[in-house]
Amino acid sequence: MKAVRVKEFGGPEVMSYEEVDIPTPSENEVLVKIEAAGINYIDTYQRTGLYQIPLPATLGLEGAGIVTETGDSVSRFKVGDRVAYTNVAGAYAEFAAVPEDKLVAIPDGVSFDEGAAAMLQGCTAHYLCQSTYKVKAGDRCLIHAAAGGVGLILIQMVKDMGAFVIGTVSTEEKAELAREAGADEVILYTEQDFETEVKRITDGAGVNVAYDSVGKSTFEKSINCLSRFGYMVLYGNASGPVTEFNPATLGPKGSLFLTRPTLFDYLATREDLDWRSGDVFSWIEEGKLNLRLKHFYALSEAQDAHQALEGRKTTGKVILKP
Repeated sequence: MKAVRVKEFGGPEVMSYEEVDIPTPSENEVLVKIEAAGINYIDTYQRTGLYQIPLPATLGLEGAGIVTETGDSVSRFKVGDRVAYTNVAGAYAEFAAVPEDKLVAIPDGVSFDEGAAAMLQGCTAHYLCQSTYKVKAGDRCLIHAAAGGVGLILIQMVKDMGAFVIGTVSTEEKAELAREAGADEVILYTEQDFETEVKRITDGAGVNVAYDSVGKSTFEKSINCLSRFGYMVLYGNASGPVTEFNPATLGPKGSLFLTRPTLFDYLATREDLDWRSGDVFSWIEEGKLNLRLKHFYALSEAQDAHQALEGRKTTGKVILKP
């Protein structure tokens, strides 16, 4: 089979499209023929070495496809089932061996592309607003990268929960997408100081929560946007990691909270996986949640896909098609 492999850390050029053996599922694993693999920013962190992984490795933490073989101890799935998963490495490939406890069934009303797009980013948005900071009606929320994959989903979720959403984006095209998703106010951070704008929009009150996947370039200003007892939710490093911070500053700014959540912890149990993916898939079927699926690349074009993602040239979800 074909797979995208990384043998050394670096830029998109370190990814190679090559022939490898089809994996053999263990007794608790399922062999999935990948129909769609989701690309996420964490893939670029692993490729560059910001997040260290053992090399050589096949990238990709999110996929959807058809069960073609099951291990002897597998009871939940059978050959022919439509399934999706996340938090298992190796999705940039034609086949993947996936532990049974990481798989979920895809409902009939959800496509493979939607299944691949919904698992990592959809479940991320779910834990951010349902668990890390439980959004309440009337809350004011700041969402960075509002036209990105998580951003567009998160806007829809928190609006459905009755919140007021301020999004930040880099272009007017992205601003329009954020507005279409339901954002009440959108700030072009390339033209305006988002801290100043947030304080203007909220009449100086600030926001109850800031969802920040950008990291280094937005971190301090995001904290300054918070109201008393506000939550700074740092869940990504698109502009680089935050390496210096004094927690003592959180007190004088309003007894603030700072957290650095990861999807791995919020999907650690089967109950959490079923709850979060179940909600996301149900909302897609009901038409309450719309996924932006506009960027498709062949598996052999993974380098191009990473360049587009890191170059801020994509909106919504990026999908690899084996």
